[in-house]
Amino acid sequence: APRPGGFSGAAGGAGSRPASGGFGAPGSGPRPTFGSGTGAPGRGRRDRKKKKNVDEKLAADNVRKTLASLDTTQARRKHRRDKDDPSAPAEESKVLRAPEFITVSELANMMEVRPQEVITACMRMGLMATINKRLDKDSIAAVADEFDFEVEFVAEFEEETTEVAEVVDVAKLRPRAPVVTVMGHVDHGKTSLLDYVRRTNVVAGESGGITQHIGAYEVTLPTGQHITFLDTPGHEAFTAMRARGAQVTDLVVLVVAADDRVMPQTIEAIDHAKAANVPIVVAINKVDLPAADPNRIKTELAGHGVVVEQFGGKYASIEISAKKGTNMDQLLEMILLTSEVLELKADPDRRAKGVVLEARVEQGRGVVASVLVQSGTLRVGDPFVAGQVYGRVRAMYDERRKVIKEAPPSTPVEVVGWSGTPSAGDLFVSPEDEREAREVATKRAALHREHEHRSTKSISLTTFQETLGKGGASELKMLIKGDVDGSVEALSESLQKLSTSEVAVRVIRSAVGQITESDVLLAAASDAIIVGFHVRPDVRAREMAEREKVEIRLYDIIYKAQEDVKLALEGMLKPELKEVSVGVAEVRQVFRLSKGMVVAGCMVTMGKIVRTEKIRVLRGTETVWTGRVEALKRFKDDAKEVEKGFECGITLDGYNELQQGDRLETFKIEELARTLA
Repeated sequence: APRPGGFSGAAGGAGSRPASGGFGAPGSGPRPTFGSGTGAPGRGRRDRKKKKNVDEKLAADNVRKTLASLDTTQARRKHRRDKDDPSAPAEESKVLRAPEFITVSELANMMEVRPQEVITACMRMGLMATINKRLDKDSIAAVADEFDFEVEFVAEFEEETTEVAEVVDVAKLRPRAPVVTVMGHVDHGKTSLLDYVRRTNVVAGESGGITQHIGAYEVTLPTGQHITFLDTPGHEAFTAMRARGAQVTDLVVLVVAADDRVMPQTIEAIDHAKAANVPIVVAINKVDLPAADPNRIKTELAGHGVVVEQFGGKYASIEISAKKGTNMDQLLEMILLTSEVLELKADPDRRAKGVVLEARVEQGRGVVASVLVQSGTLRVGDPFVAGQVYGRVRAMYDERRKVIKEAPPSTPVEVVGWSGTPSAGDLFVSPEDEREAREVATKRAALHREHEHRSTKSISLTTFQETLGKGGASELKMLIKGDVDGSVEALSESLQKLSTSEVAVRVIRSAVGQITESDVLLAAASDAIIVGFHVRPDVRAREMAEREKVEIRLYDIIYKAQEDVKLALEGMLKPELKEVSVGVAEVRQVFRLSKGMVVAGCMVTMGKIVRTEKIRVLRGTETVWTGRVEALKRFKDDAKEVEKGFECGITLDGYNELQQGDRLETFKIEELARTLA
């Protein structure tokens, strides 16, 4: 019979319970002992309380064995695939081309399996997934490996559809006009050179006399030959715009003023041209001026790796005067000669492909983008896609606003008919139908939103405390709106370069178009200021800005915007604290009065002693106390200050251990305004 204290153990409880289903069932092994049984009393409870020490070496060995088994499993899986079909050519069909973020449904379609199977695989890996859940890069690779697929990630969704390698028929290639980019420092005469060629005056229409946009112009020479010129701004803020110009060009004309030096922006233009691996023709401008010294320019260019032909190098150089037209025909002839050596050809019968140079929003026309057609022919009515934006060509214009019906290779055109504002530098492609363009743009927009969502970092108490501990930078939040995308990008970059370790510029939004109510609402919610570059707010936006106390600053020249923001950042800098000595008095005698009061009889030896300033006690070279003056007297009268050479009595607030020979120094702390380095 079982003991009254609880269930008996395997040795003493035979026959006390049925043969099946109980603790004593055959084959069940030793069963636990509860309470007091035949085993040692309370042993199970003591075993449960006993803590086991973790063997780190054993744990490391287990991790190593697990990783090795995973590698072995993958190798065995690959061997099984090779064994099933030894003649299979490297499993080309088992390679997926996918972006970083796709849904479970999209991944299942790419692998040609049911979405439920992908969800099951995610569950096995401990990942809760639904059919519309977006998977990140690591999850995609892990799930694809479960189905014996390898993943090759692409930078943008369906980017390969725009980069399909086509067999080029040499018989269809036709000569095309060269695309020439004019580069150089600001005010060295780039736009004046184009003025002479185009017989127009572009400089008069630019704010401050500087070019702030990329201009694309097609020039027809008297011989009937065509040259496409890209005029890039020379100011240092437009580095990215000049870089885009060098990437789409066939030839670079480097303009250097003969009466100036090789400036930093000139060196920057040389670097861009060399990085793009395009030939350079040097145009030494302003040779008609009295201070012109072309040889000095050639010597300085040689120091930067551009050795002209006159000095035994490979770079052609022409001495010109853009104002008077001196040697301009030689420059155009050299451009055509260099382009002939390059043998520039393109197929005009294929679908158009090019690059977006500029984008802006115009009242009555909507989004207008300057596009350089690099290959194929773009016609009115053709669908297109560029980045996250798609559309159909409703109208095309040349640089003189003349309507054109088609644009062959190397032709810059203004295109109307966009669904949104593209970014300067986006690849422009014309697919077969508008549906395909819409799908690609929609997928890219979804991917872009996913990237923004994933890159957003939420702040926690821990990260906030770390930021406070590091003395995080004060932020000047800005919202930038401009007339064209390139100017907005350049202004945003130039303002963010003003940031230091203490103060920083944070651009919360940069976009093209008029300042609207939504911009004011965002600025009000973010405590930001709005900067308008060549744009103005509408009436309702201005009224809302006054109501919400949002500051709107409008600019036409980038220099003024930089100066104002720099002054604002300097105002956010913590002032520099500087200690200024006011006066020194020497303790000649110490008087100890009733109630513990101590009065120091002093002689002012330097400056003056001011009752309202801070004071310190110096004993030898050591500071023994710092505080305030409680009382300052001349004879029996209170005094505000005592000049050098006079005696006085000083009582300190909270310090009575004065000794004869101590020096009392009064000082003040001045706050000095700081400037950005």
